[in-house]
Amino acid sequence: MTNNGSKVAAIGATLLATTMLAGAPVLAQRAPAQPRGGAAAREAQGPRVSIPQGTPAAPQGVAPDAAGVIKSLRVEGSQRIEPETVLSYTKLRVGIPYTAETLDQALKDLQASELFADFSISGVETGNIVLRIRENPIINRVILEGNKAIKSDKIQKEIKLAPRQIFTRTAVRADVSRIIELYRRQGRFAAVVEPKMVSLDQNRVDIVFEITEGAKSKVRQINILGNEQFSDDELRGQMATKQSRWFRLLSSNTSYDQDRLNYDQQKLRQFYLTQGYADFRVTSAVAELTPDKRDFIITYVVEEGKRYKFGDVTVDSEIRDFDNKALAAGLPMKKGDWYNAKMVEDSVDKLSQTAGLFGYAFTDVEPEFQRDPETLTMGINFHIGQAQRTYVERIDINGNTQTQDKVIRREMRLAEGDAFNDFQIKRSQDRINSLGFFQDKFEIKRSPGSAPDRILLEAPVEEKPTGQLQLSAGYSSLERFIIQANISQQNFRGKGQELRLGVNYSAYSKSVEAGFTEPYLFDKNIAVGVDVFRRDYNAFNYNLNGDRNTTYNQVSTGFQVRSGVPLTEYWSLSGRYGLSYDEVGLDASLLNNGQCDPAQVGRYLCEALGNRWTSSIGTSLLYNSLNSGLRPTAGHSLSFSVDFAGLGGDVKYIRGQFKGAKYWGLGKGFVFSTLGEGGYIHALQKSPGPGVDPVRIIDRFYLGEPNFRGFDIRGVGPRIVRTSLTGDPVAGTQLLTTDRNSIFDDALGGRAYYLARAELEIPLGSGARELGLRPSIYAQVGSLFGITRPLPTQQFEQYIDPKTGKPGVNADGSPTLLGQIVNYTNSYTDANGAAATRITSCPVGYADPTVAGSTCVGTTVNTANRSTPFVEDFLGNSAKPRLTVGFGVNWTSPFGPLRIDIAKALIKQKGDDNKLITFNVGTQF
Repeated sequence: MTNNGSKVAAIGATLLATTMLAGAPVLAQRAPAQPRGGAAAREAQGPRVSIPQGTPAAPQGVAPDAAGVIKSLRVEGSQRIEPETVLSYTKLRVGIPYTAETLDQALKDLQASELFADFSISGVETGNIVLRIRENPIINRVILEGNKAIKSDKIQKEIKLAPRQIFTRTAVRADVSRIIELYRRQGRFAAVVEPKMVSLDQNRVDIVFEITEGAKSKVRQINILGNEQFSDDELRGQMATKQSRWFRLLSSNTSYDQDRLNYDQQKLRQFYLTQGYADFRVTSAVAELTPDKRDFIITYVVEEGKRYKFGDVTVDSEIRDFDNKALAAGLPMKKGDWYNAKMVEDSVDKLSQTAGLFGYAFTDVEPEFQRDPETLTMGINFHIGQAQRTYVERIDINGNTQTQDKVIRREMRLAEGDAFNDFQIKRSQDRINSLGFFQDKFEIKRSPGSAPDRILLEAPVEEKPTGQLQLSAGYSSLERFIIQANISQQNFRGKGQELRLGVNYSAYSKSVEAGFTEPYLFDKNIAVGVDVFRRDYNAFNYNLNGDRNTTYNQVSTGFQVRSGVPLTEYWSLSGRYGLSYDEVGLDASLLNNGQCDPAQVGRYLCEALGNRWTSSIGTSLLYNSLNSGLRPTAGHSLSFSVDFAGLGGDVKYIRGQFKGAKYWGLGKGFVFSTLGEGGYIHALQKSPGPGVDPVRIIDRFYLGEPNFRGFDIRGVGPRIVRTSLTGDPVAGTQLLTTDRNSIFDDALGGRAYYLARAELEIPLGSGARELGLRPSIYAQVGSLFGITRPLPTQQFEQYIDPKTGKPGVNADGSPTLLGQIVNYTNSYTDANGAAATRITSCPVGYADPTVAGSTCVGTTVNTANRSTPFVEDFLGNSAKPRLTVGFGVNWTSPFGPLRIDIAKALIKQKGDDNKLITFNVGTQF
């Protein structure tokens, strides 16, 4: 005998029927779906049967009050499940009486096990009970369809169904809920998941989750009720969730997130508590989904309460070393100020740090509030509990596989056995971070020691690549394409040593530099280093065809030895000695009878020719309190440097430089910094002659890219600009050429300079931070100046009108200029009687160049051939400021750190070469 549900199931076993999964209609008859991207052959489809959905009715043929005894009991249809296991789910046993209710309960128990797709009871009339079952199928595959926003591997980690498991409706319902929850976390509340089952042979099924993702549910509106002191817009500005608007197209904060809703309530409370509203509370926060499930409308109901002021602020310390009145006087809040909860938190931290400075590592600071609703004042007593002075028991360093322990320990400002000092802990963290050997956010951890007055310090470092390969490329109007490559290892052999090699190449400059630094010589706090270099620079100008001619070349070869020692925790002193040999020469094509021709290269370059030794000694005084040497967010640095050249050698000067920087962490990821530098060089030898600066062109300062963003390499400061004149001087049609390639532009450098920059680093969202993007805006001001005005390279005669005897004038009012006479053209009749010309140096007649000592003979007046006249301007020698503003982005890209700058020169002086875009790229290993 079977129940009604069992009869329906038996009939459905021979027909193709609609299958029900988790209460949802399943796909009509079809072939099994293939996994996305798979190529397996489809499996044969078996019949689909309905899963019993209701509570089974009592077996037919048994009166409700009739009773019998079970004579025998067996199970039919079991394949994977043992018959004894099937029977264990029921209370039926041989020899016990049974009724309709007993058998009905047995069917319910089988259904509750969720192990069977079909079940029935027969033999009720005779007492020979037979349980006929059909086991739930085995899952062959779990297939996801329609998911794009969330990858399949992420969903597979969340769901419980898997191949070779037994199918149950409960598990399917649970997985549907999990998938929907995943989409809701992404703000997709319109997502629909429809589970379907495809029957296969051998009692197997494929489970298919058909997903309709829908669009992200945005926050259409944020309503605030009950606020009187602050506007809706001001309060919305405190929240992380933002209203969906067109200008927030790329923002992820416009989608609804329940966790963010809770966070925004805390942000509202924090804001009001900082404004004195100590009784503020959010009475309700409701997020309503619109009928189309596309948007949310969030409504907050708030109670602002009364505004409080600080009452009496006191400190009650159980530590006898502390002066309670002095501690209270040093706190930021004063009686009568508006109450500010953030200020209270900061005061707790400040008192804890103060205790840490005196060696109390585990100090309990509790603020005790005395609220007076009548006077609307909030008195606060900061209670400092009893604590013992703490000593460092042990310092553990772990995580370093390459870096030696001593490299880290020598940066620790505390040693084992020292009294604990919170300031020294912070300083140790900063020094270790400044090494650049480890990942950011390194922090020294503290834990109780073996006794109440002992503390354990742990330095869990995470090493990062300390080798760096830096490549930079640029384009200069002077040097065309420029490529620089620098390779360095800051933690050579794990000993903190620095090894570096740099190469610079362009069509007109080449250099190779190598250096080595040992920061702790013989494990003493003495740094030593050596640098060797060779620099080859070729200057150039343009000929009449716009082609570049190399003018002079400078080759510098030398070395420098450095050493430094600390004076205090922040101050240090360094010294150096350098020796270099400079060779400045001209291209042979520019020499005239072995001499420099100023008409071609400029008088100031001719004056720089020669070979000279430079022997210099220098010292620097440095101060550094930055919290990081790589990406500082607090502290400042100063350096004063003086170099003296004249300890032997051919060059004598004294040069001084100053550099300073300060950083402020403004909160929420904003970092503001100011940087300034300046320098002056004074010659200790007389000028060789009028119009000649006593400081050589190769010893002067230069300003431009990369330090002064917005200007080209050597783009700021004194320079000679030589512009050719085109046109006929007789007709008065001479004009300055506008062809950039025909303008000679050479930076001369300066003896004095200054440069300052203000920069604000702007934080981005979590997604941008994960990409390593750190944008900033900045403004720079600076100048380069102070050299002697050079004498003009060449004076050109003005054309004289033979009719009037007056000097010629061009249409623009400028004087017409005649180029220098280079040679003459002699006209004559050749042996065949034909007219011919030849070049000669004779103004009149002709001298045979093949005959030594030949003189000019004849009376023919020759035609003078002149060079192209030019105008030479001395520009840029002004202390007036140049100003640039710009936007830059640091990007920790997959191929290395990248910096891109877009800077605009707002104020510049005549002759300066500006540059809009620069970039720099490198990689680490």
